[in-house]
Amino acid sequence: MKGINMKRIRLNKEEKRIEDALMRGEYRPVTGKRYEEIAAAISARKKDVTMTIRVNSSDIASIKEKARKLGVKYQTFIAELLHEVAVQ
Repeated sequence: MKGINMKRIRLNKEEKRIEDALMRGEYRPVTGKRYEEIAAAISARKKDVTMTIRVNSSDIASIKEKARKLGVKYQTFIAELLHEVAVQ
């Protein structure tokens, strides 16, 4: 794109796979009821409360290691664990 100052964004392997699939036309637009269902699901998972708790340092170390192995941030991992307990 000549004349446009665009930053180069480095994609990880998963993002690159998605971009390639998008460029091949493998994704289709979602509309109507399905779009509303997806939007509602995303909205329901929105994190809108900050929580401060004291925990054992070895527990946090274990959680961080498990999150690292899963390839997610440890706070996201903790939020998912809390969500699982909340919906049981």
